[in-house]
Amino acid sequence: MQSSHSFNETPRNSPWAEVAPEDWNNWKWQLKNRITKLEQLESLIELTSEERKGCLFADKKLALAITPYFFNLINRKDTLDPIRLQVVPKVQETTTAPEELLDPVGEDDTSPVEGIVHRYPDRVLFLVTDRCASYCRYCTRSRLVSNAQDYNFHPKFDIGLEYIRNNPQIRDVLLSGGDPLLMSNNKIEYLLSELRKIKHVQFIRIGSRIPVFLPQRIDEGLCEIFKKHGPVWMSIHVNHPNECTRELAEACEKLAFSGVPIGNQSVLLKGINNNADIMRSLIHKLLMMRVRPYYLYQCDLITGSAHLRTDPREGIKIIESLRGHTTGYAIPQFVIDAPGGGGKIPINPNYIQSVTEDAIIMKNYEGKTYSYPLKPTGIVKNNLSNPELIQPMLT
Repeated sequence: MQSSHSFNETPRNSPWAEVAPEDWNNWKWQLKNRITKLEQLESLIELTSEERKGCLFADKKLALAITPYFFNLINRKDTLDPIRLQVVPKVQETTTAPEELLDPVGEDDTSPVEGIVHRYPDRVLFLVTDRCASYCRYCTRSRLVSNAQDYNFHPKFDIGLEYIRNNPQIRDVLLSGGDPLLMSNNKIEYLLSELRKIKHVQFIRIGSRIPVFLPQRIDEGLCEIFKKHGPVWMSIHVNHPNECTRELAEACEKLAFSGVPIGNQSVLLKGINNNADIMRSLIHKLLMMRVRPYYLYQCDLITGSAHLRTDPREGIKIIESLRGHTTGYAIPQFVIDAPGGGGKIPINPNYIQSVTEDAIIMKNYEGKTYSYPLKPTGIVKNNLSNPELIQPMLT
């Protein structure tokens, strides 16, 4: 696989240096050996006081869970390592700012039946599990995933499928959770096959961070399911270039060769990727892995996330720094998922300076001003009245 050669294979550090390759590359082994307890984490890394207190609180908010593979990406000597900041709890999670919400994007208010969020007319979000391979500390659904908050969410596939069958305006179904790819192949195939039987469903998507947390999961059996029931589109979630390993690149190539188009959704996070150079490096690596940068999200107002959120104006500046300085395919759409259920709203740099009756006045990436006329000006000359132009058209 040619493009994967551009990425480094993740070295295995203690205590996994001697683990047999057949175990390390087995996704079930990775899940069984996740770091889920404070004692495990403390044996691997020197925690700060803030981190230790955060771990003690995790079981009341969002469980601690990190796969050995993903933990191996952390620079253990750096307390500000961008991988560490994403998955190691901090005491700041115990504090709720006035603007923060348990359900920041209003999913519960647009849920007609358990497991279905129907916010947009022609599409639904189908929550099929409450478990993930690792838990992001800024998770929008921290109320639901891992059941640390006793939300008591137990997905029932048949209820969701029946709702989709009975609503013919639904043409687009996004499977999410939790992480759908954490389910068995049998469950994944069942869901995809049932959705394919519904005539009005045209578009099936999966939102997953499994390729990033657990690339070993993308195996031959799973890829055969995607080939059989495709096209299935997938949105993965990469936030920093350090996550772009050879293992991830190979997982993405397996998906791409199985007919799965892949996009990436990043979250703008303080100290992790709120930097134009880091974002440029990330999006270039994504393209090299056959992944189209799709969304850059402003971090949702989930409880206990203030220490990871940035000023949205930083996101606008980052997009502005990319436009004209990299491939258009590489530039994600910066969006805010509006608090209270308003949906995704694009937040773009202001390239339009003014709109008059005659023209749109714009600036380009260099700050130069240009005008595009809105209607013809002066006398319009019909070039076809020129015999020299008409004659070649007739012969």
